[in-house]
Amino acid sequence: GGGSGGTVGELCKDHEFEGSTFKVVRGDFAALMGRIVANLRRALPHCANAHQTGMIEKYIESFEQGSIAAHMDASRHWIKDIGPAVESYIGFIESYRDPSGARGEWEGFVACVNREVSKKFQVLVDNAEKLLKLMPWPTEYEKDNFIRPDFTSLDVLAFGSSGVPAGINIPNYDDIRETEGFKNVSLGNVLQASYGQKGAKPITFLKAEDQEMYKDLQGPAFEVQVGIHELLGHGSGKLFYARDAASLGDIVNPLTGEKVSGPYYAEGATWDTVFASMASAYEECRAECSGLYLCLEPFALAAFGHEASADGPPIDLTYINWLHMARAGLLGLEFLSPEIGKWRQAHMQGRYCILRVLLEAGGGLLELKRTTGENGQPDVQVVMDRAKIKTVGKKAIGNFLLELQIHKSFGDQAKGAAFFNKYSEVPADMLELRAIVMARKEPRKLLVQPNMSLAPDGAITLKTFDATPVGMIESFVARFPAKDDELMALYRQENSEHDY
Repeated sequence: GGGSGGTVGELCKDHEFEGSTFKVVRGDFAALMGRIVANLRRALPHCANAHQTGMIEKYIESFEQGSIAAHMDASRHWIKDIGPAVESYIGFIESYRDPSGARGEWEGFVACVNREVSKKFQVLVDNAEKLLKLMPWPTEYEKDNFIRPDFTSLDVLAFGSSGVPAGINIPNYDDIRETEGFKNVSLGNVLQASYGQKGAKPITFLKAEDQEMYKDLQGPAFEVQVGIHELLGHGSGKLFYARDAASLGDIVNPLTGEKVSGPYYAEGATWDTVFASMASAYEECRAECSGLYLCLEPFALAAFGHEASADGPPIDLTYINWLHMARAGLLGLEFLSPEIGKWRQAHMQGRYCILRVLLEAGGGLLELKRTTGENGQPDVQVVMDRAKIKTVGKKAIGNFLLELQIHKSFGDQAKGAAFFNKYSEVPADMLELRAIVMARKEPRKLLVQPNMSLAPDGAITLKTFDATPVGMIESFVARFPAKDDELMALYRQENSEHDY
């Protein structure tokens, strides 16, 4: 999370809290962190500029001492390193997998910048201020100054984490993002591998007349969605802090028509600490709504080379983007654990909420049509009336997006949670559809990564592998040693803490 982080001496000691003593210790993973630090030191002579050097030095300090403050300083150097040829970021970054929504999962990536594709993202950045004015909230709820970020398309060489995203907006420290800036990246070869290959097999849950258009345009449509999601979704909106309450008295809450009165973010509070376990899903839903809402705007589409008329019907790409989101919401039911009523994936929960909003909008916009498949088993089709997208659809998403933003701006966890949880609920009819989704579930795509190695004589080799299960296994064999004594020691050390 954000905040100063404190020195090791301040953190690694006994802390009293509500009558209990908490003893903070460090070094459980010192063996593994030591390897990371050693390789970061090896990278220092190859830095292209002072910001890259400062970033790596602060990484080293953070990973040696466990200092969040040092990692924040590394992030400050990173956002100032504009337009590098090779891009990287590392640390405990995303909190999706933490039940409390606060602790970051380890992540690190190295990627090469695709200069040509990045040009279209720069056009989007150039139009960002104009597009932000089209958001459904008053200007008082937008950042005082939009800090133009570096926005590039990257081809990933290596991404070390439990999953590989299609786009990233970091750093996740709100106090840096609001006042100093951030970076957006779109992972081009991940998008191509995930959505750019047209297969002969029909796409599940779509009617026959949508099949070819969906296969042709899902890749370009998702590129537009990711671009807006990262830059104008995660990059938009203002947070109100209690320290500024005296200057907020004339601002009106558009949900009530009354002057604002809080609640506000307390000193040291962040989005993640206030909204806790629901913060990730809520924010991903807000960013996805931003993509749907702004992909209707001609000059947002123009940044990606697509022509559209402000007065005409939605172009094919926009229709496929909205259809893709509705289908993704249906597929999101796979990530629900119905026995405990919990969602297991933030993006999928957010997309399911959007599906509920589109269904609730009525007016013939969207229907989940029960059918019987060719195998004689129950099936469902996502049927969308593209003529209703600019009217019924835009109004529904705009109103939903507005309320998400207002609760986020005020740090109103109580109202925000009640609102978001309402759309996260899975009623009986949706559980019936989940049974169909699970029965027709297809294997998830696995991304096979290459392995780059440095020989003792300085020779660099990049080994690629087939996009097959065998290729996946071979890539892991090439990357990881057959035996790792330090890793086994950590496993044995933790064994006593788990009930296997």
